[in-house]
Amino acid sequence: MGDQLLVGVNGAGGRMGQRVAVLVYQDPDLKLGAALESDNSPALGKDVGEVAGIGPIGLNITSELSDRVDVIIDFSLPAGLVKIAGICAERQIPLVAATTGLTPEQRNEVLTAAQTTPLILAPNMSVAVNLMMKLVREAAHSLKHTPSGVDVEIIERHHRFKEDAPSGTALHFGEIIADEMGQTEHIHGRHGRPGPRPVCEIGYHALRTGDNVGEHTIVFGMMGETIDLTVRGHTRDSYVYGALMAAKFLTTQRAGVYTMADVLGLN
Repeated sequence: MGDQLLVGVNGAGGRMGQRVAVLVYQDPDLKLGAALESDNSPALGKDVGEVAGIGPIGLNITSELSDRVDVIIDFSLPAGLVKIAGICAERQIPLVAATTGLTPEQRNEVLTAAQTTPLILAPNMSVAVNLMMKLVREAAHSLKHTPSGVDVEIIERHHRFKEDAPSGTALHFGEIIADEMGQTEHIHGRHGRPGPRPVCEIGYHALRTGDNVGEHTIVFGMMGETIDLTVRGHTRDSYVYGALMAAKFLTTQRAGVYTMADVLGLN
């Protein structure tokens, strides 16, 4: 099909990148145009289809973007995202940036790409998670004047291989809640004798177990009742489907920073 979007996958040798490659390959509106990895990746030179488990498709994984693509989807590491963001800015290639664990400096560096190209830098690409963000904001807004005060705890669970904690999604949930309710303290776990819990804090708790894809529970605890909001991913494909939606969305936009709420019409 001549109107297929050419998609480049940055981090194509990783768990998420492999699933992006597979689902792009299966989408009739998309075509794999490039598969990228870091200079020291053992996947370099291999057919991305073989690496992803679907058999050879005639596209090898490389460390440099030499071919034309219409959009880049990034599931790599912070350094890899910073590198590809610079390339996208220079060539005006839309960028779906799904890598988490960025330092503030790295985040700012990535966001500069939006001066010349459309960009989504999202802590989570899942449709369900982004709907949950809207629900959490509405809950926080409704509960902020509760007379007894509201204790907010965020519990997240991911697989044992995840390198950053708490997850970028958990931190974003905290930002949403603090924006509505005004908490000023962010506590990561508790131990010893910290004393009574003040309502001005949000507690974060990160669990790392087995092959858990991702689960987030937001607890709004009040005197006499509690609200638990939970979103749970069953497979990594839930994140990839959202990234593909974002890629299609970005190719019709002007330069600037967009969110998954824009993609899903949640604003």
